[in-house]
Amino acid sequence: MKPFALVLTMSLAGAAAVPSVAEEFMPIPDQSAFLSTVAGKDLRLKGYGPIVVRLKVLPDGEITGRGLGWDVTGEWRWQDGFFCRDLNWGGTDLGPNCQEVRVQGQTVRFIADRGAGDFADFVVQ
Repeated sequence: MKPFALVLTMSLAGAAAVPSVAEEFMPIPDQSAFLSTVAGKDLRLKGYGPIVVRLKVLPDGEITGRGLGWDVTGEWRWQDGFFCRDLNWGGTDLGPNCQEVRVQGQTVRFIADRGAGDFADFVVQ
């Protein structure tokens, strides 16, 4: 595995980031609401100092971006109320994961393992 792979793998799979307590995260109920929140916008990982992960989730089912200097590519679909993605980071297959998605202002939280796992917070810009 490449240097710092654990940080990227955790962040893309849903590592715990610092949550904000000012307001509650609200579930994104469907694909239409998800797309209106994130489609084509920059998603930047929160909580790790300088931006190390930047992603775009495109309406056509594609994911593109960079993480720790390596390309991130993948595909996504909305299935049974979850964001299901399959990612590749710099040639490493990170595999599939279906995630619950919640939003709080400009922060989108992806919770791994259908909402039962760790989470990662991304700022939408």
